[in-house]
Parts: sequence; C-alpha cells; structure tokens
Amino acid sequence: MTPAARQDVAEARRIVVKVGSSSLTTASGGLDADRVDALVDVLAKARDGREVVLVSSGAIAAGLAPLGLDRRPRDLARQQAAASVGQGLLVARYTASFARYGLRVGQVLLTSDDVSRRTHYRNAFRTLEQLLSMGALPVVNENDTVATDEIRFGDNDRLAALVAHLVRADLLVLLSDVDGLYDGDPSTPGTSRIDEVTGPADLEGISIGSAGRAGVGTGGMVTKVEAAGIATGAGVPVVLTSAVHAADALAGRPTGTYFHPTGKRSAGRLLWLAHASAPRGALRLDAGAVRAVTERGSSLLPAGLTAVEGEFTAGDPVDLLDETGRAVARGLVNFDARELPRLLGRSTRDLARELGPAYEREVVHRDDLVLLRAARR
Repeated sequence: MTPAARQDVAEARRIVVKVGSSSLTTASGGLDADRVDALVDVLAKARDGREVVLVSSGAIAAGLAPLGLDRRPRDLARQQAAASVGQGLLVARYTASFARYGLRVGQVLLTSDDVSRRTHYRNAFRTLEQLLSMGALPVVNENDTVATDEIRFGDNDRLAALVAHLVRADLLVLLSDVDGLYDGDPSTPGTSRIDEVTGPADLEGISIGSAGRAGVGTGGMVTKVEAAGIATGAGVPVVLTSAVHAADALAGRPTGTYFHPTGKRSAGRLLWLAHASAPRGALRLDAGAVRAVTERGSSLLPAGLTAVEGEFTAGDPVDLLDETGRAVARGLVNFDARELPRLLGRSTRDLARELGPAYEREVVHRDDLVLLRAARR
C-alpha cells in the first residue's frame, strides 16, 4: 500500500467494517466467543476519535447448532428460522463483548426494500446517524427472518458496500478468512497477493475463485471484489484483508488489498436501486423513450411505452427495456401492472382528460430511475 493510501486509511473518520460468518463461528456453526471478543477488541480501540459501523454476518450460522442443523439449509424457510434464533444470539454476544469497553450497540436489520424506496431510505439513514451521534455502535445485518428471494441483498459484502455509501463513510473494510486478493488460488504455489487495485483494468486476466469456509457463509472472493467495485465506484476506498489483520488494516499499516476510489459519490438511494433491488417486472420502451431516458435524463412517460411484463404494484422496481429486450435502466414505477396496458403510447394530457388528473404523471420519475451499466457504455 502506498504511503498516500495508508494515510487515507489512517485518517478515515467514519468506517464501515464487514465481517463474514467464517470469521465469527466454529466449524459446526455456533458462535466462537473468542473470535467475537478479538474483533470487538480491535473495533473498540479503533473508535478513538472515529465512528464505526459494523456489518456482521453470522445470524444464520449462529442459529444452526441450537436448531440441530449441521450445515446451512438451502430452503428459505429454514434459513429464516435459523436467522430468527441466531440473530438474538449474535447481538447478545456483541452487546456483552462491547460492554467490556462501556460501549452500547444498536441492531439495525435491513432489506433492500428498506433502502431503495425514498421514505424508507431516509428512515434508515436517520436511524444510523442518530445511533452514531449518541455514541452507539450500529450492528447491521440483512433481515434474514423476513427477507424473501425477491428483496434480499444476496450477501453481506454487497450490503456493506451500500451501507458505506448510505452513511457517507470514509472507508470500507472487508474482513474475511483470506488476507487479501490474490492473482490466483491462494493455496497454489507461485500466486501472490495484489497490494493495490486502482481500477477494473487491474483485475483483467485474474481468476477470482471462491474463498471462504463452506457451510456457514454465502460470500466468496467474487462477492468481495464486486462489493469493492460498488463502494469504490461511489467514492469509498476499500481494504480487503483477514479478520486477524483487522487492527493493521484500521491503522493503515500495509496489509491486505487496497482498492482505490474510482468514482464520485452519487444520490445514495439510486445506488441501492441499481445494486440491491430485484425487478418485479419490465417495461418495454420505443426508441424515442430509450433516448429520452438514457441520453437526456428524462422521466419515462406513458407515450414511450410499448408493452408491460410481469406483476407489480406502484412503488416496485422494474427494468426498462429497449426494443431488443436489453435492460437499459431500472426505476420505481408509479402504476400497478394492471393499470398500464391502457396507458401505452398515450400522452399524459389525453390520459388526464379521459381518466382524471391522477393520470397526468410519469410512469417512472427521473428521480426514481438509474441507468444500468450496459446503457452507460
């Protein structure tokens, strides 16, 4: 890590730290109290003049042993049951461990719906800000007890990257059981750790295999690199290292892999919409509407619609498709799927005259719309 990078890390005032299940649990799935305490020791000391938000996996893993499960279940219902039991155990362990330093923790459970919708996003931001201002340490996790496949983040690496943007963090630290990104399988002789990544070009030709302990977690090295891409693209630098090197990482000492910021901070809620939401349906656009949305930054009006796909309600995320079926944008729709067929290709003025003033509005407002990567190329 270059001296400038180390200085940026050491001077970060608000830090999001993500820790994976494999760094907190035993091989059988229960919480490892010594590992939790070791992490808390580092985080408590790192709070000297800094603010820390912890994104912690481990709820499902912690619930396995108490429910008599020998491995992470594949079905959603049993995952939710394990999370329900394990989340309480996980937070209780953190509460007791941080109490050794006179620190209080506050649990924050999120689903993608909580932060892709405007009012929910503001609520999540205010809660985290208030906890930090009152000196508490937020412990964030996905709300696995109620999250369905349609509204879950998929892994806590991505959640951590989005939380780092939500709280306007100066740094994201991803802790795993691997001490950084390697140019191949770390167990293969001759591979070496990559100290710094300045942009996507640095990763070309590198085989990023799955890293992490099977059976207790969902993330691997692929999800960590993707999360680093989300965070750095939004202006947040990232350090990826192992949990045993957490103190070195937070102190700015040369450890792990440092990902340089590649973009600037943008409207936070739209980052969640692009990376955390799952479309509930799709809207097909004519060529003029595609240009208006992708090139002029316009809202989507009924006149530009040619077809409606899927079942969704007002406020749901939907993909906007061009004439070839390629998704060029994603947005929060203002109408139910059953309402839209009779609006296709019609002007808002005509619709207001025939159906009332409630129909003189955008199908997707530009403030609730984000371009997808394919459309930016």
